[in-house]
Amino acid sequence: MLRQGDGSVIGGAVALRMVPDILTQLGRGRVLACVSGTNGKTTATRLTATALGARQPVVSNASGANLTSGLVTTLCRRPADRPAVLEVDEMYLAAVIRSVHPRVVVLLNLSRDQLHRTAEPQLLAASWRAALSAAPGCTVVANCDDPRVTWAAAAAPRVVWVSAGQSWTGDSHVCPRCGDALRRGLAVTDLGWRCPRCGLARPAPDAFVIDNGPTETRLIVRGVGSWQVTLHLPGRANHANAAMAALAAHVLGMPVEEALTSMQGIDAVEGRYGIRAIDGVPCRLILAKNPAGWAETLDVVHHSDRPLVLAVNAQPVDGIDTSWLYDVPFERLAGRQVCVIGAAAADLSLRLDYAHVPHRVADDVGAAVHGCSRARSTGCVDVIADYSNFQRLRSEPRAS
Repeated sequence: MLRQGDGSVIGGAVALRMVPDILTQLGRGRVLACVSGTNGKTTATRLTATALGARQPVVSNASGANLTSGLVTTLCRRPADRPAVLEVDEMYLAAVIRSVHPRVVVLLNLSRDQLHRTAEPQLLAASWRAALSAAPGCTVVANCDDPRVTWAAAAAPRVVWVSAGQSWTGDSHVCPRCGDALRRGLAVTDLGWRCPRCGLARPAPDAFVIDNGPTETRLIVRGVGSWQVTLHLPGRANHANAAMAALAAHVLGMPVEEALTSMQGIDAVEGRYGIRAIDGVPCRLILAKNPAGWAETLDVVHHSDRPLVLAVNAQPVDGIDTSWLYDVPFERLAGRQVCVIGAAAADLSLRLDYAHVPHRVADDVGAAVHGCSRARSTGCVDVIADYSNFQRLRSEPRAS
């Protein structure tokens, strides 16, 4: 009635005040998988939980309550011996690893996000590395195409190295070990990287995510097999998330093929990519929160001619500094029908002007989508929104 959320945080917060080490107690003896990274962790968590849930019930913080209080609430669910798949905020991951001693940790990527509250990525990588070095029972499934993830994961006793791709390299120009400039392959398809000073380099992958075209992706595991990755979720990043999730499930004893098959029916994750009717206009909602996330989202919509509504508020939950807009390759939207809304619409509009992307600014989402639908009858509008806009828009009624 108060519309203050689903209660996934308050119970855990109260429990932590009463029993400060309750997270450690709840994790003791339990099969746990933790998923973290700057982007994609909610989706990868859902995919991992779906895979493991095909064989036995699991608990998971599906709503994205990924701070300590949300994890406590999740692990309080009964029965207490069920396996758990936890999405963990990247700032809290090191402490969570020390508290719950997970069997598997999935590290997707690490880049800038909400710098008014989040430490620089290098500091987060260092905290991950320290925690994993003291986690003898943990296997890390790590994206070795991301230098910071590699440096952090290398301290773990067991690592499954996955070439999952790194479409955004804007935050990984320098070596996380010594600070020298990294060298990368000249070809777009060459994901190798190496530091000429200290020798840190991408390790030989145990598994590869290979694109054979815009609609075909394969997961290849050395010495095990090769499988088609088929999802209803769009975009290469989601196929990579599925591969990482399948490998996490494999570490916990599930065949890769069975894990991938179990994920195929998922078409939306916590509102992401779901269709909602906004003022009667069907809209596909896409969440994008930072430069890396926006770059991946532009890949998703690149091959479509749907009208676009871009929504940026820059509230504290989103990140109040909008200078990151200039790192996003909005130039790719040239020729598209674009409308801008949100409290920071003026900032985004100026960025689009610099990108030479014609657009209009609307007062609200209703005016934006109706203007789009009148201009081009595509049947659906893509709405790309930051966190505060996305959470508001996903509460709109679902389109019939």
